[in-house]
Amino acid sequence: MKSQPNPPPGFIKTPAEIERMRVAGRLAADVIEMIAPHVQPGVSTGELDRICHDFIVNVQHAIPAPLDYHGFPKSICTSVNQVVCHGIPSERRILKNGDIVNVDVTVLKDGYHGDTSVMFLVGRCEAHAERLVRVTHECLYRAIEVVHPGARLGDIGHVIQQHAEANYYSVVREYCGHGIGSQFHEEPQVLHYGRPGTGMELVEGMTFTIEPMINAGKRHTKLSQRDGWTVETRDGRLSAQWEHTLLVTAGGCEVLTARRGEPWRGAD
Repeated sequence: MKSQPNPPPGFIKTPAEIERMRVAGRLAADVIEMIAPHVQPGVSTGELDRICHDFIVNVQHAIPAPLDYHGFPKSICTSVNQVVCHGIPSERRILKNGDIVNVDVTVLKDGYHGDTSVMFLVGRCEAHAERLVRVTHECLYRAIEVVHPGARLGDIGHVIQQHAEANYYSVVREYCGHGIGSQFHEEPQVLHYGRPGTGMELVEGMTFTIEPMINAGKRHTKLSQRDGWTVETRDGRLSAQWEHTLLVTAGGCEVLTARRGEPWRGAD
């Protein structure tokens, strides 16, 4: 596979755009921190959606980007257990002890997006579920460490794939990270598997998400024919995902959606 050339100028954000993305990223992180105490047994994913929607609209004075995006009916995604991504919140889906759930939040503020997701353990979970969530988190962190000018997209995918498969998990290939800015989804696609030294070269000013989806079983997925959104593992086994929005900087990268307690979050 030949390495791709440098990204075209449109991929590179201006200082003014970067400032707006910092704001949107911080707001998305704040939503995750706000909703965390509510993710408990007995709570519906529909209730989590309502709480997040009200916080984004009424407190942050921003827009929940998923709502009505290509027809998506809710303000966040909630993906429980075998759901890989794009789970639709519902009053009927009541979280129970032992569930794992991904809460995916994207905030649109002043024309720019911040996109992040977190895995939550609901009550007491089995050790195998906790391990999947932990290893997927490690995949994201390891990928962030390789982001710097001169690295290539294949380096990101390689480090994720290597760590996941070393732990006997598989990497979802149909869904991936993406460029982000004034558009929710921009080029480039950020695959979570690949070979080092291949793909587009990273340059200062690029912004994109890394959001590995790691399965306990086989990598294959299926799309719900009922709602056209929910993606599940084909074998019914658990899946986990973590996501951050990143800015490539001169010295490495800045995690725009870092939460309190993470190594990239500065003093508030």
